[in-house]
Amino acid sequence: TMLSWEIAQRYGHEGLPDDTIHIRFAGSAGQSFGAFLARGVTLDLIGDTNDYCGKGLSGGRISVQPSPKFRGEPTENIITGNVVLYGAIAGTAYFRGVAGERFAVRNSGAQAVVEGVGDHGCEYMTGGTVVVLGATGRNFAAGMSGGIAYVFDEDGEFVKYCNTAMVEIEPVLSESEQQAKVTRDLWHLGLADEAILNRLIEDHARYTGSSRAHGIIEQWNSYRLRFVKVFPKEYKRALTEFAAAQRKAAA
Repeated sequence: TMLSWEIAQRYGHEGLPDDTIHIRFAGSAGQSFGAFLARGVTLDLIGDTNDYCGKGLSGGRISVQPSPKFRGEPTENIITGNVVLYGAIAGTAYFRGVAGERFAVRNSGAQAVVEGVGDHGCEYMTGGTVVVLGATGRNFAAGMSGGIAYVFDEDGEFVKYCNTAMVEIEPVLSESEQQAKVTRDLWHLGLADEAILNRLIEDHARYTGSSRAHGIIEQWNSYRLRFVKVFPKEYKRALTEFAAAQRKAAA
Protein backbone atom coordinates (compact mmCIF):
# COMPACT_ATOMS: atom_id res chain seq x y z
CA THR A 1 0.00 0.00 0.00
CA MET A 2 2.84 2.40 0.79
CA LEU A 3 4.46 1.55 -2.55
CA SER A 4 1.23 2.41 -4.37
CA TRP A 5 1.03 5.66 -2.40
CA GLU A 6 4.53 6.62 -3.54
CA ILE A 7 3.62 5.84 -7.16
CA ALA A 8 0.42 7.88 -6.90
CA GLN A 9 2.37 10.80 -5.44
CA ARG A 10 4.69 10.86 -8.42
CA TYR A 11 2.52 9.69 -11.31
CA GLY A 12 -1.10 10.11 -10.20
CA HIS A 13 -3.82 7.60 -10.98
CA GLU A 14 -2.21 6.80 -14.36
CA GLY A 15 0.56 5.04 -12.49
CA LEU A 16 3.33 3.23 -14.37
CA PRO A 17 3.40 1.03 -17.49
CA ASP A 18 2.08 -2.47 -16.85
CA ASP A 19 4.42 -4.79 -14.96
CA THR A 20 7.04 -2.11 -14.24
CA ILE A 21 7.36 -3.46 -10.71
CA HIS A 22 6.90 -7.21 -10.25
CA ILE A 23 7.04 -8.74 -6.79
CA ARG A 24 6.74 -12.44 -5.94
CA PHE A 25 5.62 -13.72 -2.55
CA ALA A 26 5.20 -17.10 -0.88
CA GLY A 27 3.15 -18.03 2.16
CA SER A 28 -0.02 -16.73 3.80
CA ALA A 29 -0.72 -13.04 3.29
CA GLY A 30 -2.62 -11.15 5.97
CA GLN A 31 -5.44 -8.65 5.71
CA SER A 32 -5.66 -6.30 2.73
CA PHE A 33 -2.91 -7.83 0.59
CA GLY A 34 -2.53 -5.59 -2.48
CA ALA A 35 -4.89 -2.91 -1.18
CA PHE A 36 -5.11 0.13 -3.47
CA LEU A 37 -2.49 -1.45 -5.74
CA ALA A 38 -1.40 1.07 -8.37
CA ARG A 39 -1.15 0.55 -12.11
CA GLY A 40 2.25 -0.83 -13.07
CA VAL A 41 2.65 -3.05 -9.99
CA THR A 42 2.19 -6.83 -10.14
CA LEU A 43 1.94 -9.01 -7.04
CA ASP A 44 2.26 -12.78 -7.53
CA LEU A 45 1.57 -14.90 -4.46
CA ILE A 46 2.06 -18.63 -4.04
CA GLY A 47 0.00 -19.39 -0.99
CA ASP A 48 -3.24 -17.79 0.20
CA THR A 49 -4.61 -14.49 1.48
CA ASN A 50 -6.85 -13.29 4.26
CA ASP A 51 -9.78 -10.87 3.96
CA TYR A 52 -9.89 -7.67 1.88
CA CYS A 53 -7.30 -8.78 -0.68
CA GLY A 54 -7.22 -6.20 -3.48
CA LYS A 55 -9.34 -3.70 -1.57
CA GLY A 56 -9.58 -0.52 -3.64
CA LEU A 57 -7.49 -2.10 -6.43
CA SER A 58 -6.42 0.83 -8.59
CA GLY A 59 -4.88 -0.59 -11.74
CA GLY A 60 -2.37 -3.15 -10.52
CA ARG A 61 -2.43 -6.92 -11.02
CA ILE A 62 -2.74 -9.60 -8.36
CA SER A 63 -2.41 -13.34 -8.91
CA VAL A 64 -2.74 -15.97 -6.21
CA GLN A 65 -2.15 -19.69 -6.65
CA PRO A 66 -1.61 -22.58 -4.23
CA SER A 67 1.76 -24.10 -3.50
CA PRO A 68 2.95 -26.82 -5.92
CA LYS A 69 2.89 -29.10 -2.86
CA PHE A 70 -0.86 -28.61 -2.46
CA ARG A 71 -2.71 -31.79 -3.44
CA GLY A 72 -6.31 -30.62 -3.18
CA GLU A 73 -8.69 -29.46 -5.89
CA PRO A 74 -8.50 -25.64 -6.21
CA THR A 75 -12.19 -25.35 -7.10
CA GLU A 76 -13.03 -26.94 -3.74
CA ASN A 77 -10.61 -25.05 -1.49
CA ILE A 78 -10.48 -21.49 -0.20
CA ILE A 79 -7.50 -19.45 -1.38
CA THR A 80 -8.61 -15.94 -0.44
CA GLY A 81 -10.86 -14.60 2.29
CA ASN A 82 -13.95 -12.45 2.52
CA VAL A 83 -14.72 -9.06 0.94
CA VAL A 84 -12.02 -9.45 -1.71
CA LEU A 85 -11.73 -6.56 -4.21
CA TYR A 86 -13.98 -4.36 -2.09
CA GLY A 87 -14.40 -1.04 -3.90
CA ALA A 88 -11.89 -1.91 -6.64
CA ILE A 89 -11.83 0.66 -9.44
CA ALA A 90 -9.33 -0.74 -11.98
CA GLY A 91 -6.81 -3.52 -12.50
CA THR A 92 -6.95 -7.31 -12.68
CA ALA A 93 -6.94 -10.16 -10.16
CA TYR A 94 -6.67 -13.91 -10.62
CA PHE A 95 -7.34 -16.47 -7.88
CA ARG A 96 -6.68 -20.16 -8.49
CA GLY A 97 -9.10 -21.31 -5.86
CA VAL A 98 -12.29 -20.30 -4.08
CA ALA A 99 -12.98 -16.91 -2.48
CA GLY A 100 -15.02 -16.35 0.67
CA GLU A 101 -18.12 -14.21 0.99
CA ARG A 102 -18.84 -10.90 -0.73
CA PHE A 103 -16.30 -11.33 -3.52
CA ALA A 104 -16.02 -8.13 -5.61
CA VAL A 105 -18.49 -6.23 -3.44
CA ARG A 106 -18.80 -2.67 -4.75
CA ASN A 107 -16.38 -3.42 -7.56
CA SER A 108 -16.63 -0.56 -10.03
CA GLY A 109 -14.02 -1.33 -12.66
CA ALA A 110 -11.65 -4.21 -11.95
CA GLN A 111 -11.55 -7.49 -13.87
CA ALA A 112 -11.24 -10.70 -11.89
CA VAL A 113 -11.23 -14.47 -12.30
CA VAL A 114 -11.86 -16.86 -9.42
CA GLU A 115 -12.65 -20.58 -9.23
CA GLY A 116 -15.61 -20.32 -6.87
CA VAL A 117 -17.17 -17.82 -4.45
CA GLY A 118 -19.12 -17.87 -1.20
CA ASP A 119 -22.37 -16.07 -0.46
CA HIS A 120 -23.20 -12.59 -1.78
CA GLY A 121 -20.74 -12.59 -4.71
CA CYS A 122 -20.72 -9.38 -6.79
CA GLU A 123 -22.92 -7.66 -4.23
CA TYR A 124 -23.55 -3.97 -5.05
CA MET A 125 -21.18 -4.21 -8.02
CA THR A 126 -21.39 -1.15 -10.29
CA GLY A 127 -18.78 -1.92 -12.97
CA GLY A 128 -15.99 -4.21 -14.08
CA THR A 129 -16.01 -7.87 -15.07
CA VAL A 130 -16.00 -11.00 -12.92
CA VAL A 131 -15.53 -14.58 -14.12
CA VAL A 132 -16.39 -17.45 -11.79
CA LEU A 133 -15.07 -20.84 -12.92
CA GLY A 134 -16.85 -22.80 -10.22
CA ALA A 135 -19.75 -22.81 -7.80
CA THR A 136 -21.25 -19.75 -6.13
CA GLY A 137 -22.92 -19.31 -2.77
CA ARG A 138 -26.40 -17.90 -2.31
CA ASN A 139 -27.56 -14.35 -3.05
CA PHE A 140 -25.17 -13.79 -5.96
CA ALA A 141 -25.55 -10.36 -7.62
CA ALA A 142 -27.68 -8.81 -4.86
CA GLY A 143 -27.87 -5.09 -5.53
CA MET A 144 -25.69 -5.42 -8.64
CA SER A 145 -26.33 -2.44 -10.92
CA GLY A 146 -23.36 -2.47 -13.31
CA GLY A 147 -20.60 -4.53 -14.82
CA ILE A 148 -20.96 -8.12 -15.98
CA ALA A 149 -20.38 -11.50 -14.35
CA TYR A 150 -19.78 -14.69 -16.30
CA VAL A 151 -20.44 -17.85 -14.28
CA PHE A 152 -19.56 -21.43 -15.18
CA ASP A 153 -22.92 -23.09 -14.52
CA GLU A 154 -21.68 -26.65 -14.63
CA ASP A 155 -24.79 -28.32 -13.21
CA GLY A 156 -27.41 -25.81 -14.37
CA GLU A 157 -28.25 -24.86 -10.78
CA PHE A 158 -26.90 -21.29 -10.72
CA VAL A 159 -30.35 -19.70 -11.01
CA LYS A 160 -31.12 -21.03 -7.52
CA TYR A 161 -28.22 -19.08 -6.05
CA CYS A 162 -28.60 -15.84 -7.99
CA ASN A 163 -30.64 -12.91 -6.69
CA THR A 164 -32.46 -11.88 -9.87
CA ALA A 165 -34.18 -8.80 -8.45
CA MET A 166 -31.79 -6.51 -10.35
CA VAL A 167 -30.18 -8.79 -12.96
CA GLU A 168 -31.03 -11.05 -15.85
CA ILE A 169 -29.34 -14.36 -16.59
CA GLU A 170 -28.47 -14.86 -20.25
CA PRO A 171 -26.49 -17.39 -22.30
CA VAL A 172 -22.99 -16.53 -23.48
CA LEU A 173 -23.37 -16.41 -27.24
CA SER A 174 -20.65 -17.00 -29.78
CA GLU A 175 -19.36 -13.81 -31.35
CA SER A 176 -21.20 -14.52 -34.61
CA GLU A 177 -24.45 -15.21 -32.74
CA GLN A 178 -24.08 -12.01 -30.77
CA GLN A 179 -23.50 -10.01 -33.93
CA ALA A 180 -26.70 -11.42 -35.41
CA LYS A 181 -28.94 -11.20 -32.34
CA VAL A 182 -27.76 -8.39 -30.05
CA THR A 183 -27.49 -4.71 -30.88
CA ARG A 184 -23.98 -3.39 -30.31
CA ASP A 185 -25.46 -0.83 -27.95
CA LEU A 186 -25.65 -3.62 -25.37
CA TRP A 187 -22.16 -5.10 -25.82
CA HIS A 188 -20.17 -4.95 -22.57
CA LEU A 189 -17.11 -2.73 -23.10
CA GLY A 190 -18.04 -2.70 -26.78
CA LEU A 191 -16.75 -6.26 -27.15
CA ALA A 192 -18.31 -9.68 -27.72
CA ASP A 193 -18.91 -11.66 -24.54
CA GLU A 194 -17.08 -14.63 -26.00
CA ALA A 195 -13.98 -12.51 -26.63
CA ILE A 196 -13.99 -11.00 -23.13
CA LEU A 197 -14.55 -14.34 -21.42
CA ASN A 198 -12.00 -16.24 -23.49
CA ARG A 199 -9.30 -13.61 -22.91
CA LEU A 200 -9.81 -13.49 -19.16
CA ILE A 201 -9.72 -17.28 -18.85
CA GLU A 202 -6.57 -17.44 -20.98
CA ASP A 203 -4.97 -14.80 -18.76
CA HIS A 204 -6.01 -16.76 -15.67
CA ALA A 205 -4.35 -19.87 -17.08
CA ARG A 206 -1.18 -17.93 -17.90
CA TYR A 207 -0.83 -16.15 -14.56
CA THR A 208 -1.90 -18.94 -12.19
CA GLY A 209 -1.31 -22.17 -14.11
CA SER A 210 -4.96 -23.11 -13.50
CA SER A 211 -5.81 -26.58 -14.77
CA ARG A 212 -9.51 -25.63 -14.78
CA ALA A 213 -8.79 -22.67 -17.06
CA HIS A 214 -6.54 -24.72 -19.36
CA GLY A 215 -9.23 -27.39 -19.68
CA ILE A 216 -11.91 -24.86 -20.58
CA ILE A 217 -9.74 -23.21 -23.22
CA GLU A 218 -8.81 -26.55 -24.77
CA GLN A 219 -12.48 -27.47 -25.22
CA TRP A 220 -13.80 -23.95 -25.66
CA ASN A 221 -16.65 -24.66 -28.06
CA SER A 222 -18.35 -27.04 -25.65
CA TYR A 223 -17.49 -25.29 -22.39
CA ARG A 224 -18.68 -21.88 -23.58
CA LEU A 225 -22.22 -23.25 -23.69
CA ARG A 226 -22.09 -23.92 -19.94
CA PHE A 227 -21.38 -20.31 -19.02
CA VAL A 228 -24.10 -17.82 -18.20
CA LYS A 229 -23.96 -14.05 -18.27
CA VAL A 230 -25.29 -12.01 -15.35
CA PHE A 231 -26.47 -8.71 -16.84
CA PRO A 232 -27.79 -5.98 -14.50
CA LYS A 233 -31.05 -4.45 -15.68
CA GLU A 234 -29.88 -0.96 -14.73
CA TYR A 235 -26.68 -1.38 -16.75
CA LYS A 236 -28.70 -2.52 -19.76
CA ARG A 237 -30.97 0.52 -19.43
CA ALA A 238 -27.98 2.87 -19.10
CA LEU A 239 -26.29 1.42 -22.20
CA THR A 240 -29.51 1.82 -24.19
CA GLU A 241 -30.03 5.42 -23.10
CA PHE A 242 -26.39 6.33 -23.71
CA ALA A 243 -26.51 4.97 -27.26
CA ALA A 244 -29.76 6.83 -27.95
CA ALA A 245 -28.25 10.08 -26.68
CA GLN A 246 -25.19 9.61 -28.88
CA ARG A 247 -27.34 9.05 -31.96
CA LYS A 248 -29.43 12.10 -31.15
CA ALA A 249 -26.32 14.26 -30.74
CA ALA A 250 -24.93 13.03 -34.06
CA ALA A 251 -28.18 13.69 -35.95
